[in-house]
Amino acid sequence: MNLVKSFAVVAGLMLATAGCSHHHGMSHHGEGDRAAAAERGKQAMAEAVQKAVPDAEKAKRVQEAIGEIMEEARQSYKTNREQHRKLYELNANYNATPEDFTKILDDLNNGRMRTGAKILAIRFKIKEILTEAEWKALTDNLNAARGGYMHGHGHGGSMEGKEGKKDGY
Repeated sequence: MNLVKSFAVVAGLMLATAGCSHHHGMSHHGEGDRAAAAERGKQAMAEAVQKAVPDAEKAKRVQEAIGEIMEEARQSYKTNREQHRKLYELNANYNATPEDFTKILDDLNNGRMRTGAKILAIRFKIKEILTEAEWKALTDNLNAARGGYMHGHGHGGSMEGKEGKKDGY
């Protein structure tokens, strides 16, 4: 499950940086920041795979699968943004009913479940490509990359020991 969390988090690097800039009052930079964050996330993933998978063909297949995860994360972000826009519009409507809100919230939750299921399926696709040792190395590399993007949690980019426990997971 660590790898699923790592993929979800690291694939979300492009979203995390964009999300952080939005929540910290820097959303005026818009698409440029999201594109830069996506590129940094893509680069972090490529480095993690390169370090973990010595076979070039296997590494290429893993990179393609990770690309699928990142595309799913991008689409999910876009869809969630649209659903939140609908909630804001609905909230402004005095005559909106609880059912109106529930429908949008259901759509949001269903979308998240679909995204989670797709990412999980890709995770198992990657597992079929890698050996157990490569899997562990990739997980460790992804956790280290993730550490560089976690702020406010006192990690400073360094991760703990070799027991496989990262961030208390």
